[in-house]
Amino acid sequence: MTTQIAVRLPDQMVAFLDASVADGKAPSRAALVATAVERLMRWQAAVGDADILREVGAADDLDDLVAWSVAHATL
Repeated sequence: MTTQIAVRLPDQMVAFLDASVADGKAPSRAALVATAVERLMRWQAAVGDADILREVGAADDLDDLVAWSVAHATL
C-alpha cells in the first residue's frame, strides 16, 4: 500500500529530481525520493545495529558452531 503525501523541497532539490528523471536515472520523482528514504532507513538500522554490537559485543551462541564448521569444511 502507498500513501500520497505533499512535501516542500528547495528548488535545487526539485531541479535535481527533474534532471535525474530526464536523464533516465530514475523513473519518477516519487521513485527517487522513495529510494532515498529507503537508503536512509537502512542506514539508520545499521547505526542501531552498530550501537548494539558496541554495547553487547560480537560474541553469540553460534561462535562454537562457526569454529567447528571452519575446522571441518571441505572445498
